[in-house]
Amino acid sequence: MNPAKTVEVSDVCINGMFLNYRTYFGAERSGQKSIVDFVISQRMGDGGFNCHYNKFDAKHSSLLSTISVSEGIREYFINGYSYRLSELLNCESSSREFMLRHELFKSDHSGEIIDKQFLMLSYPSHWWFDVLRALDYFRLAEAEYDKRLKPSIEVLLKKQRKGERRSLQARHPGKTHFEMEIPGKQSRWNTLRFLRVLRQYD
Repeated sequence: MNPAKTVEVSDVCINGMFLNYRTYFGAERSGQKSIVDFVISQRMGDGGFNCHYNKFDAKHSSLLSTISVSEGIREYFINGYSYRLSELLNCESSSREFMLRHELFKSDHSGEIIDKQFLMLSYPSHWWFDVLRALDYFRLAEAEYDKRLKPSIEVLLKKQRKGERRSLQARHPGKTHFEMEIPGKQSRWNTLRFLRVLRQYD
């Protein structure tokens, strides 16, 4: 699937998000096949995904693309779709391992923070990556606790204030139908996801 008007090749990040929305709303099964085929073809050697892989021959997966595809695969599974399911689940498993190798926000070479915005809680995420989005995905996937999740969970705990909701720390570009919350103010969506993660990985 390639909805873009300005590029000739499709984007695996967009396809991952489209698979997520399409299967959440129960779209017909036949329409998923080309998306699934493309997603599987884009898995990289390190186990994740990068939207630049088929455009600029990227050599390393991206956390941003990998989380979008992983969420799409998980929604596909939850809603009972079966076309090439075992291959998709294999992709999802390798994607989780890719994220874990980075402890969700660190360089696997230097251990430094890849991007400080990965530690800022946003909603809606659009195509962006942050530790709360990643941890909420691991919760949804019912992934067992892994010690490499601990640094991200500690990031969330440091943001915790007794009796307060989590805040909306960042907003990313993208169209929305209406503004649900204001950056810098308390966020019901981030609070909900924060509590779900803590319940899962108590």
